[in-house]
Amino acid sequence: MKNLPLLWLFVRTKSYFCTVNIEPIAFFRSPFTSKFGIPRQSGLVGDLRGRVELTADYRQPEALRGLEAFDYLWLVWGFSENAAAAKHPTVRPPLLGGNERVGVWATRSPFRPNNLGLSSVRIAAIDLTIPAIDVLGADLMDGTPIYDIKPYLPYVDSHPEARGGFTDDHQWQRLEVDIPEELGRMFSDGDLQVLHETLALDPRPHYHSDAAREYAMPFMGYDVCFRVDDGVLRVIRIRVNAPRR
Repeated sequence: MKNLPLLWLFVRTKSYFCTVNIEPIAFFRSPFTSKFGIPRQSGLVGDLRGRVELTADYRQPEALRGLEAFDYLWLVWGFSENAAAAKHPTVRPPLLGGNERVGVWATRSPFRPNNLGLSSVRIAAIDLTIPAIDVLGADLMDGTPIYDIKPYLPYVDSHPEARGGFTDDHQWQRLEVDIPEELGRMFSDGDLQVLHETLALDPRPHYHSDAAREYAMPFMGYDVCFRVDDGVLRVIRIRVNAPRR
């Protein structure tokens, strides 16, 4: 595991500032070893499996006591790959085509002042022997630091009548995906379905439209190479690529 800097929070109380440093309490394990290709929101690929591995200081089964009674979790985590990136008060959401700017607080952009992410994930299994939590639907890359875990509470966290800003009028346009049968056999049926759903979300930056351009998306130790033309994503080769940590 690479060394990660502590996350520093600056809290203003009345007329003075105090600093609070928080350390990861877990790290995430995912089939995605780079940012490219990760679903842009949690839940978009519901069967995408990952694992929350607690750090040594919190690796006690009693810390997970009672978690089996919940279906979903909130993960508070860090955009560790974007820590040094420039931050701006406005960003360009991919859902708006990457051309329209809106305020950073009106988006879930990864380019945030404190580099904090929030994801809702479904509990798949709880392993008390390690201990660890297997989850479904996460939008985290492999090695992501997790700073807190909270149970999802339907009676306060669910607001089906709430407005969703620009997401109410813009939906992800999924691509048709063509994976040749001989390449698909490199994966289990479940992993192939996850790969198909992920590619359908169009991993490319939304300002890319060159049909001749080839892309490579790391997934489960492979590079999945593809091109996109006229709404169809075609996988052209899959090459072995050792997982990057």
